[in-house]
Amino acid sequence: MSASLVEPTNVLERGITGADGGVSFALEQLHTSVVDPRMDSMRLLSETTMTFPDAISFSNGAPFDGTHDVAKLPLYLERYLEHLRESGVPEKKISRLMFQYGPVNGFIQEEVARNLRQDEGIDVAPESIMITQGAQEAMVIALRALFTSPDQVLLTVSPAYVGIVGAAKTLGIPMRGVLEGPDGLEPEAVAEAVRAVRAEGKQPVALYLIPDFSNPSGTQLPLEARKELLAVARREELILLEDNPYGLFGREGGELPTLKSLDDTRHVVYLGSYSKTAFPGARLGFMVADQPVTGPNGTQRPLAAELSKTKSFLTVGTSSLSQAVLGGILVEADYDLRSASRATAQVYQARLQAVLEALAAHFPPEEHAQHGVSWNVPGGGFFLMLRVGFEADLAAMERSARDYGVSWAPMTMFYVDGGGDRMIRLGFSNLAVPDIREGIARLALFIEDTPRTDR
Repeated sequence: MSASLVEPTNVLERGITGADGGVSFALEQLHTSVVDPRMDSMRLLSETTMTFPDAISFSNGAPFDGTHDVAKLPLYLERYLEHLRESGVPEKKISRLMFQYGPVNGFIQEEVARNLRQDEGIDVAPESIMITQGAQEAMVIALRALFTSPDQVLLTVSPAYVGIVGAAKTLGIPMRGVLEGPDGLEPEAVAEAVRAVRAEGKQPVALYLIPDFSNPSGTQLPLEARKELLAVARREELILLEDNPYGLFGREGGELPTLKSLDDTRHVVYLGSYSKTAFPGARLGFMVADQPVTGPNGTQRPLAAELSKTKSFLTVGTSSLSQAVLGGILVEADYDLRSASRATAQVYQARLQAVLEALAAHFPPEEHAQHGVSWNVPGGGFFLMLRVGFEADLAAMERSARDYGVSWAPMTMFYVDGGGDRMIRLGFSNLAVPDIREGIARLALFIEDTPRTDR
């Protein structure tokens, strides 16, 4: 074969020589995780917020920060140190835990295990838990372990949290979106997706979803659908990647069991985060992977323990100080974050109600034929979806922020296989009620002034 027909073998060979003779690249020459515009969506939303600082922002999903107190940080740290001493841990070991590299999978697994038993009815051994740098790291590690060949496919609810899309794209894992219904992911739709993927000669390995108050849609999977989904997972040999950052923020008395607490065949890998419930700045998440892994010599260890090999090359370990402060928060709360978060959950409920009331005031449901605007009614969480009569893209969002003083998130960035071009996500978690009312009034004016292009 002539040299001119040989495909370049590395990125430098595909590069473009710059005017100064140095290496330069065209964007399309880089990996899809860099090129895909959805991978840049969060930055664009943040930049819009900074560019239009006076705009009321429904764009993000930052947690409520009204309960944070800097003075409590050293108190939580000291509370955890006291806990270690009361547990008989020698002072030398305590010092080493705080100042040196710690165990790769973390050292607060026992506290997290107790918290999971208390709040979610999930009963797993501490060694089945990995402490991570946010739930995002847990996603990357889980995907890297489960997907071993290019013909394997990740199923994911669609619309989906952009973090799972980014993790899969970064690792080069093919995805297939499963459109959710009004009440979240429908088990039969999952089964149909499994059959469709297999008909293409590919292998569906895992399904990602947020059953409780999903980001971005706010939907909550009903109890019967949870049981049916577990049955589908067992029948089709699927691993369910259950992500649960918002589960504590529903209506009191309306709690539903997690998939993991219902799972008696270990088909669920559970992904958790303390960013929403306890301490966003600590950037602490965790993964529960209790599936036994048998080694060549017949010994067994939980999947979480085996995955420490991958984590050791990503982040080496998770911040000791962050773990200690979070450990102190859990100990101080007697491992009951659900009760400790009740006041914050009421704040989110009030803000959700304010959004719903303001939308109904500006767009009466009985006049839908005239205004063409509708929305879903979540039971909790941080988000809801709004359907409008025009293309709600980033350009429209920027015009809304610039000319009307209100920003939001286009739903197109959350759909895996396309869709949502006339839908927006409203995030209300970090907005006070007066700002919500004013923001919805501004949004209503923007919607009324934008010509409808209903198809």
